Amino acid sequence: MELTIVLLALGTAFILAIIMGPLFIPLLRRLKFGQQVSKDGPQSHYKKQGTPTMGGTIILIAVTLASLQFAEHKMELYVLLVATLGYGLVGFLDDYIKILFKRSLGLTAKQKLLGQLLVSVIVCVMLVSMEHSTLITIPYFNVSFNLGWLYFPIMGIVMLGASNAVNFTDGLDGLLSGTSAIAFGAYIIIAMQAAQPESAIFSAAMVGAVLGFLVFNAHPARMFMGDTGSLGIGGAIVAVAMLTKAELLLAVIGFIFLVEILSVVIQVISFKTRGKRVFRMSPIHYHFEIGGWSEWRVVITFWSVGLAAAILALIINGFTAT
Repeated sequence: MELTIVLLALGTAFILAIIMGPLFIPLLRRLKFGQQVSKDGPQSHYKKQGTPTMGGTIILIAVTLASLQFAEHKMELYVLLVATLGYGLVGFLDDYIKILFKRSLGLTAKQKLLGQLLVSVIVCVMLVSMEHSTLITIPYFNVSFNLGWLYFPIMGIVMLGASNAVNFTDGLDGLLSGTSAIAFGAYIIIAMQAAQPESAIFSAAMVGAVLGFLVFNAHPARMFMGDTGSLGIGGAIVAVAMLTKAELLLAVIGFIFLVEILSVVIQVISFKTRGKRVFRMSPIHYHFEIGGWSEWRVVITFWSVGLAAAILALIINGFTAT
């Protein structure tokens, strides 16, 4: 696979996102698709009320068009697109309900879970049809074991967890855009090493799309991606992990996402069992912001940790490959 094609996919998605941004922002304003800020969040975020949201639509369009243009139309590509667009659709419905009823909560937890579960089932059925390997390899040690049919329900659960972890990360200007670009950047290299051209091209398109979106999402954000973007990104990253057979490395590459969702789980368990909070606020990025860090400082720090985790994952994968 030529590196040129990968770079073209990245560049095309980036340019598409850059072009769509100035078109979408006034359109979203005209449609009154503004962010509904939760009263439970940091007070400094109240000023973000009304900022155009659902900008994740730009990411989904850019990555889809670039992938279809440069990748072969094989089942692997369709799995990636179904995971991304399916989860993106669930997020879109969630965002739309928030806007329609002018509230910070959209779909109920059960409705959102049902939608995510349905998409996960469709993805797993597609993987079964293409006789996807059910082997799991432990990185670095290069030890593999076969999960058999259990692989698919386990991966379905991972998709649910990872998509929500990514969703929790989308709380500060540019935070998710940057961390997801780093994560998919790592998967470009892993996919190329694994001779998975569709995954490499798709990951490159995703990097280009989120970086293009970041131009409008960096602090102070002119547009938010909403659940449309965050859930779509979450579904995409697990699909790439499965196709490249780097499932366990996702915990390293997506270290920031893992920490974000764990902070929420720890906070809830601690409050319900002890009546005390571990963090000032969860997800954990709010803990640092309320503690006095500027929003930009939190974002840069999390990007840096995400980059270090991605580099570590690539090092581990290098040992695994040998």
